[in-house]
Amino acid sequence: MTPRITEAARAYREKLYPGSAATLYETDPEFVELFANFAFDEVVNAEGAGGGNLDDRTRFLAILSALVGSQGVEAFKALAPAALAVGLEPVALKELVYQSMAYVGFGRMLPFLLAANEVLGERGECLPLEPQGTTTREDRREAGNRAQVEIFGEGMWESWTRGPEDRRHVSEWLAANCFGDWYTRGGLTLAERELVTLCLLVAQGGCEPQLTGHALGNLRLGNDKELLVGAVSQCIPYVGYPRALNALACIDEAAERLAAEGEAGA
Repeated sequence: MTPRITEAARAYREKLYPGSAATLYETDPEFVELFANFAFDEVVNAEGAGGGNLDDRTRFLAILSALVGSQGVEAFKALAPAALAVGLEPVALKELVYQSMAYVGFGRMLPFLLAANEVLGERGECLPLEPQGTTTREDRREAGNRAQVEIFGEGMWESWTRGPEDRRHVSEWLAANCFGDWYTRGGLTLAERELVTLCLLVAQGGCEPQLTGHALGNLRLGNDKELLVGAVSQCIPYVGYPRALNALACIDEAAERLAAEGEAGA
């Protein structure tokens, strides 16, 4: 059986993988037909799904982040070369994986770091890439706290000094490590890092309070609701409907909260 792939899906796949054939064409032609027509045509080209406001680089920044969050390492290895082919920089690929350390932990991040190194090595990239760190051991907490304030608002200043005393060390680590070590690095803008975080959380599931908070952070940084809905929509073929629908509800809640903040400050 030959899969009946739409012209649009066929053209987009050729853009991602010039001159190559999928091995699943031989073993699972019916699946290939359904997946390719959906993921490479409907999802890419539907205006409401981000087709009109997401370039390929942003689309794959979201998808690869979601694959890390959902632990889809084989799909990550298959799609990372395509992402690089359509404009995602090698340093951006590495940085989204590095940042996932704070959200999925070392055990779940490591396979993706190894996969990224493998993909970059096959492309002839010289590893390690150029350093992207901008902080020192002495200033990382304050630098991270500035990022927290930019993302979450003025109430985050010196956040580690408040709350129950027996967990203030965690608040300090959030400022110094999560935001100071990772968010201050080069290779991605702060707004792009928040989009990466959103997609990491979307794919994990069970993180709805954090997802709502980071959706609000995205909105504050200029990643508008249309972009966030588009990014989540692009991830649906890779993370499924339940987590995507939960994420869309969190984005709605974040947008309502931001609007309420604006009304309160008027």
